[in-house]
Amino acid sequence: MKNSIGKEYVNFLNEIKSRIVIARIQAIRSVNKELIKLYWDIGRTIVKRQKKYKWGDAVVERLAFDLAAEFNGVVGFSVQNLWRMRLLYLKYKDSLKLAQLVREIPWGQNIVIMQMVKDAKEREYYIRTTAEMGWSRNVLLNQIKAGAYYYQKSMPKQHNFSKALPVHLHEQADESIKSVYNLDFLDITKSVVERELERRLVEKIKRFMLELGKGFSFLGSQYRLTLGNNEYFIDLLFF
Repeated sequence: MKNSIGKEYVNFLNEIKSRIVIARIQAIRSVNKELIKLYWDIGRTIVKRQKKYKWGDAVVERLAFDLAAEFNGVVGFSVQNLWRMRLLYLKYKDSLKLAQLVREIPWGQNIVIMQMVKDAKEREYYIRTTAEMGWSRNVLLNQIKAGAYYYQKSMPKQHNFSKALPVHLHEQADESIKSVYNLDFLDITKSVVERELERRLVEKIKRFMLELGKGFSFLGSQYRLTLGNNEYFIDLLFF
């Protein structure tokens, strides 16, 4: 069947696969935004109800217990995480732009910034840069420890990544996929197998090379070469 259809079908198949990947990325970004919005709303509600009914800290523990019973022990609604939701609201409730911007980065990155950064302007820098550059949690952590905020204040801008790089390279898709809170929120517990992880990484590299424009021709992934009696498979072959 494959030989009778020829290259037209291969191109058709690759087009559909690309659309599926793009749709997944968009869906993951939407999930992340809705998750942070949910956490924000829960944090705001906790603050307002504590104030209205004069509830103490014990209400957070009771809420976590009842939510765990209702949602079968979902870790995203643990006592610690409910306190973080409350903190998220208190930290950014007076800044509309930051209240919107925190939805652009995963929950793990938001936690790092809230816990490690005290200055409001410095916090804004790390939120914006994480959203623009797609910093993972570990990269963000290292940037904060290295004092990236203070360094960029004293040095002129040395790159044009946000303009030159394709949008998909600084999206949070992969980090959202790996986020324990996002997966837990969706009731997804199955681990991503190594082959699937490799496929995603290869797809990223392929799309980046294609974005470079003229001068590159993508011939295929896992491209088969035969030398004598031996077979070799090239991850990505460009011309």
